[in-house]
Amino acid sequence: MQLTKYEHACFTVQSDERRLVLDPGNLTTDLDIQDKTDVVVITHEHPDHFLLDNISQIVKLNPATTVVGPQAVVDGLSELDCQTQVAAAGDNLTIGNFSLEFFGGTHAEIHSDIPLISNLAVLINQTLYYPGDSLTRPDKSVTALALPAAAPWLKIGESIDLLRDIKPKIAFPTHDAIYSESGKNIADNMLSGAAESIDCQYTRLESGESITV
Repeated sequence: MQLTKYEHACFTVQSDERRLVLDPGNLTTDLDIQDKTDVVVITHEHPDHFLLDNISQIVKLNPATTVVGPQAVVDGLSELDCQTQVAAAGDNLTIGNFSLEFFGGTHAEIHSDIPLISNLAVLINQTLYYPGDSLTRPDKSVTALALPAAAPWLKIGESIDLLRDIKPKIAFPTHDAIYSESGKNIADNMLSGAAESIDCQYTRLESGESITV
């Protein structure tokens, strides 16, 4: 599979010329919207992951695409004419070229005053894992990890522990739009050191850059 990173928490996966788009939110201004998109996965309803305008543009070019997410996400798609699928932790779906296995179910706590919402961690084609806005560990080994690097709910030590616990062969930072370039470099130094200790290839992908996973 070919993975392409975009701004903040968004990336795409291509398998045999078919595509999956994950979390095209309002901090993703550079998404290259293409045809042959089978599925859009939205991990939760926060706007940095879920922007109707981005989804509308994807659906306009791909009217057969299915948008998958928690119930709150699907409820928020009511004004769009698109195919939807509610998913919850424990579900397994196959849509087009993509198998999706879901974990977790709850967003990480930002503050005790802020109500918790649904969040889905997802394993794509038994290879690539992304926890969304959570620190959920999968109950199986994975090859590649999209690793949250910066968020109001996160500290870098938690990212390091998540990486060490999952032990992927490949990891790249995501959810990083709130970092300056200097901040990204600081996080990279810490995360790459943790990756080296578990024999993991850590690579920061620039926007639009692709790797094979």
